[in-house]
Amino acid sequence: MRDKHRMSGTPAPLTPPWPRPPSGWEHFEHGADVGVRGWAPSLAEAFAQAGRALTAVVVPLDRVRPVTAVTLTCRAADDESLFVAWLNAIVHAMAARRMLFCDFAVTVAGHRLRARARGEALEPSRHEPAVEVKGATFTALRVAPSAGGWVAQAVVDV
Repeated sequence: MRDKHRMSGTPAPLTPPWPRPPSGWEHFEHGADVGVRGWAPSLAEAFAQAGRALTAVVVPLDRVRPVTAVTLTCRAADDESLFVAWLNAIVHAMAARRMLFCDFAVTVAGHRLRARARGEALEPSRHEPAVEVKGATFTALRVAPSAGGWVAQAVVDV
């Protein structure tokens, strides 16, 4: 992988043994696929951080400019299903609009999510995408309170 984020053969524990910033994201290996994890003080921001991790599977975030905003919505029966729906909404928007996203403003009310995703049109010669994400899975899925905030993680099929 091209990023500098922590990688290991198994997902990290939800309460890490290392100090980390109040919000952020990382990848974890899972066979031929990739895990995405976001953490933050709120559930909505943990989902936003995981959205950044999802884009970073495809291309380094610093190559994407926040020039166009797109509204994404989804709903589900529970937080875990909502997280998978959220990641799949991003994957669908990236494929249908031929865009990459680098910034997400997310609100979650009940099990309904509304987000403003900002990014730009895909330019393969400039962005140099590494892989295409096919979709989010329920593998290693976890959405839970953790260390005074929230963590959201799942494996994405590449």
